[in-house]
Amino acid sequence: MKKIGLTLLTAFVGGAMALGVYKVIENKYSDNMSFEDKQKVYFTSNPTAPVSSTGDLDFTQAAAVATPAVVYIRTTYSSKASGGGQDQLEQMFGDMFGQRARPQGPQMASGSGVIISPDGYIVTNNHVVEKADKITVATNDHRTFSAKVIGTDPSTDLALIKVSATNLPIVKLGNSDEAKVGEWVLAVGNPFNLTSTVTAGIISAKGRNIGIIGSEDNSDENPFGRTRNQSAPKLNKAIESFIQTDAAINPGNSGGALVNTRGELIGINAAIASHTGSYEGYGFAIPVNLAKKVLNDIKKFGTVKRGFVGVTFTELNPDVAQKLDVTTTNGLYVNDLVPGGGAEQAGLRKGDIIVKVEGQPVYESSDLQERVGRLQPGDKINVTVLRDGKDKDFAVTLKGDAIAPANRIAASKSAEELFNKLGASFHALTPAEKAKLHVNGGVLVTQVREGGLFDAAEIPEGVVITSINKLPIASIDDIDKAIVKPIQGNIIIAGIYPDGSHFSSAFPAQ
Repeated sequence: MKKIGLTLLTAFVGGAMALGVYKVIENKYSDNMSFEDKQKVYFTSNPTAPVSSTGDLDFTQAAAVATPAVVYIRTTYSSKASGGGQDQLEQMFGDMFGQRARPQGPQMASGSGVIISPDGYIVTNNHVVEKADKITVATNDHRTFSAKVIGTDPSTDLALIKVSATNLPIVKLGNSDEAKVGEWVLAVGNPFNLTSTVTAGIISAKGRNIGIIGSEDNSDENPFGRTRNQSAPKLNKAIESFIQTDAAINPGNSGGALVNTRGELIGINAAIASHTGSYEGYGFAIPVNLAKKVLNDIKKFGTVKRGFVGVTFTELNPDVAQKLDVTTTNGLYVNDLVPGGGAEQAGLRKGDIIVKVEGQPVYESSDLQERVGRLQPGDKINVTVLRDGKDKDFAVTLKGDAIAPANRIAASKSAEELFNKLGASFHALTPAEKAKLHVNGGVLVTQVREGGLFDAAEIPEGVVITSINKLPIASIDDIDKAIVKPIQGNIIIAGIYPDGSHFSSAFPAQ
């Protein structure tokens, strides 16, 4: 045993001496080594250095798993909803100046969606279905359904729609946080009306903020465009933290699936970078971890319960840092605090620089907004700021916002088109809300979408609908039963304004 121990000790000492001599020689002659030799030295002494991860490329199983759950969405718009402010002038003077008048009938567009629940819930982009009078969904096995908008969230460009069906194929929800730059992904959708199209690429970047949500600028100077030529209202609270991919995405892919090689959904395709409107190399998808929170809120609460830190900020870069006279070029410079907001109550100050959220570095606004966008009012988030040259940690309790753009309604197939025409969404009253309003039933209007009948009649969010077509509304299901029974061709809606006054409005059913 002593002999063996002595042998091992000798070997260990000899190895250590050899390594020491090697390091001395390496340091002495490194300046004279070629780049190739330096690389060999580095990778020899760093066994954890990256190696090829592509393996045997075969996307057939991922495509087979994801494709059945991706649907083709066809939308129909009235002339009023699809036209712009120039339409009336064109109708009056178009022929006079030799211009061809636009078709005055219903307009149509298309996009994609992903089935996420066997009972018919489908996620798509808000810009695919906004202002649509009629939504038709075609599945991969060539069945067609009428769909109803359950709710939309323009801040993330997400929408939840529903068809009346059971046992539908679904795609497994993945974890977008685990997705890595360089990882292979598949885009599944319906570009140019070519249904069930699969393209492959890699994740090019994560956390992209490209300023497309709410932007109406489709000029050549702004190459970021939706995969459908449809604008949306400008927003102040857009949440963008896109997954960037070079998998080919084109008009019609909006709302489709971005899946990993296991066939798991990691993103909802939403936009492309293009000067022509077609694929030029880069597409952008909404991370599924953000989508999960938005969709669950719409279905469960009738509104997106979004929390806010309560700060306004400027992204730092070398130029901004020089202008603000700060030493760091990374992070978010706090310009102001919302009075009574979570940041103010936690102790943040103007001039602080947010450098980490939940321990992760913050380089741009998307690093903060996407993380906060997954949380609810009342949740706490750990924020690290740079103040007086030192890092300080704060636990910020997120505050709610009175304007939360989302909605909910359950649907039967016979009422989809009439419901979409109303352009509103509802949430069943809780017992506490009923007691506060002194009503026995009713539903709360949680969203009014532009271009719908509620918008035209100036029926605001916060109104309680107590009857439709003189039938009492005591639950969400009552809406479907009542809306298909017009009175003399009209839909008659009665309710209570937030100030307690009553109203009744009539709309043509057709």
